[in-house]
Amino acid sequence: MDHSEAVGIKAVEKYILGELSPELREEFEEHYVDCPECASDIRALARFSEVSKLVLEEEAGAQVPSAAERGSQRSWLTWLRPVFAAPAIALLVAIVIYQATVTIPALKERAGAQSVAQVYESSFRVRGTTRGEIPSSVTVAPNESFGLDFDFIPSKNFPQYKGTLFDSSGGTVLTLKLRAEAANKEQHLVIPGGLVQPGSYQLIFVGESAMENSGAKPEEVQRLSFAIVFTK
Repeated sequence: MDHSEAVGIKAVEKYILGELSPELREEFEEHYVDCPECASDIRALARFSEVSKLVLEEEAGAQVPSAAERGSQRSWLTWLRPVFAAPAIALLVAIVIYQATVTIPALKERAGAQSVAQVYESSFRVRGTTRGEIPSSVTVAPNESFGLDFDFIPSKNFPQYKGTLFDSSGGTVLTLKLRAEAANKEQHLVIPGGLVQPGSYQLIFVGESAMENSGAKPEEVQRLSFAIVFTK
């Protein structure tokens, strides 16, 4: 599972609510370990729900009416939930507020960013490297957008391919999809400014097929290596 898929299915909220299937839960857990944004969202939502639950539980306990009061007020208080429902209400309140203040603005920001064309001044050709060979060097200014040019020559044909750009620590920087028609052709990938830091990177492609849910490990079909260097 990549970050765009996690956002699309609202994985953070469903993970906290326990609404993910065992398979999706496992995929999401593998994803958020390497995704600072999702991990931060989970921590924030969990903290918020706990605080909200405690506050609502205290208020519900303080406002429980007596037997006489319940009888006289039953006609207009029948919509109130019992005290034991406070945790569920708290979690719902937390999710609503969290979505309004964090998730929705973030999605709007991403949508706005994606609607703007990426313009870059420089492009660099990268290639696969053998053991001991020096990888391609990409020299750019900090926060500069740039392009990567490469020949996509997969070792095996698939209906679709998934590419993942990894940094030196193994963290995912970005992901992309290529159709079967892209094989054995030159490709061009835009790296938005501010997305990378100096260091070594690997762009790894795996094949994707209709049997993707069979549990088999995706097969690597190409690996490209390069190093980022910032100008002073």
